[in-house]
Amino acid sequence: ICLQFVFLISGWFQKLLKSSASSSSQHEQKPKVTSVPTSPSFTSSSSSSSSPKTGPSRPQKPPSALSSQLRWRRKYDLLVCHSHADSDIEEAKRLVSFLEASPRCLRCFLWQRDVAVGGAVFTEFCQAVQESHLQALLITPNFLQEDWCKYMMHQALAEGPMSNRLIPLIQNLPHSQYPQELKFYIYINLSTNTDRGYSLINRTVLKCE
Repeated sequence: ICLQFVFLISGWFQKLLKSSASSSSQHEQKPKVTSVPTSPSFTSSSSSSSSPKTGPSRPQKPPSALSSQLRWRRKYDLLVCHSHADSDIEEAKRLVSFLEASPRCLRCFLWQRDVAVGGAVFTEFCQAVQESHLQALLITPNFLQEDWCKYMMHQALAEGPMSNRLIPLIQNLPHSQYPQELKFYIYINLSTNTDRGYSLINRTVLKCE
């Protein structure tokens, strides 16, 4: 009985060794697959090399007031303030006609033409000032005599003091009568050469951003 048991154990061990040997041989026959890790630096360098290289961008010229978003937020490019005298009204009309004509095509607010009928005078003017990119004051002896014109001047100054958005225009007015409130503003004289003065107003509007 003891011999039979020994033979049984030895046979079982032989089977166990054969099965382990066959499994190990199958393991060795399987191809080994090794993964190549991709580092972030390798990925970024390959992607950057594939992208086209562009040279340094050229500095673009800053847009003028007519192409800037600030200008298009306003309803008008220029508001023209003047007295109720017939001569000042006609001068303001000539100025606006020049600025609105092609190729300038500026958007102007003229009090006698564009005010809403039935609206409150002070409300209409304050709203027009806020909706205008620049304001022009046609300062004449008649302008200085009207309280309404003085109110318009102070209202325009209150909207943007020292902001380069106010264009004083003088006509038939000596320098000694130039308003003290505007002493920090350089005016355009329309008395000597009207056409040159109109062109200067147009350039001033275009340069102001």
